[in-house]
Amino acid sequence: MKIYGYIRVSSTDQNEDRQLIVMNEMNIPQTNIFIDKQSGKDFERPAYKRIVRELNTGDLLYILSIDRLGRNYEEIQNQWKIITKEKGADICVIDMPLLDTRLHRDLMGTFISDLVLQILSFVAQNERENIKKRQAQGIAAAKAKGIHMGRPVISEPDDFNVIVSQWEKKQISLEQAMSKCNMKRSTFFHRVYEHKLLQASKKR
Repeated sequence: MKIYGYIRVSSTDQNEDRQLIVMNEMNIPQTNIFIDKQSGKDFERPAYKRIVRELNTGDLLYILSIDRLGRNYEEIQNQWKIITKEKGADICVIDMPLLDTRLHRDLMGTFISDLVLQILSFVAQNERENIKKRQAQGIAAAKAKGIHMGRPVISEPDDFNVIVSQWEKKQISLEQAMSKCNMKRSTFFHRVYEHKLLQASKKR
């Protein structure tokens, strides 16, 4: 039997240390801890795919919470079935001791575990939907107050046209032009494109 741990954080900006500490407390070998740093909106996740492929009958998979498997009821239920029924492995949800397939294997225990799983899957999906609603409401309220959402708008220098002209005539390098405008490559090219469209419309 092998013991595995699966960790997911929503993006590369989030820290997985809290989940790692818990996995280490479970004495899981470092080589058997798999981490995905991306959204759980689907299961196109490399680490998750690897861990499912490696799981065999009798192996044990630790996850910190049920929402590490997915963000909606159907996904969580489906992944639970794949791991426990198709792969024949056990799952232990660390923050919910009732969801440990090694325990209570009798009919009543199985019934209770299934019931808890269904409830928690529903709660995970409901919470995700509530988060989306709160985010949408917050964005709408901010826009109503004239607050800009998203990345800050980078203003162009007064001599932007001059800088672009110098760059096009190869009098300055692209890096120099970007530096003068305080812009990244993608922003610089986007602004140049916008200016060319504007100039073209004026000539019509």
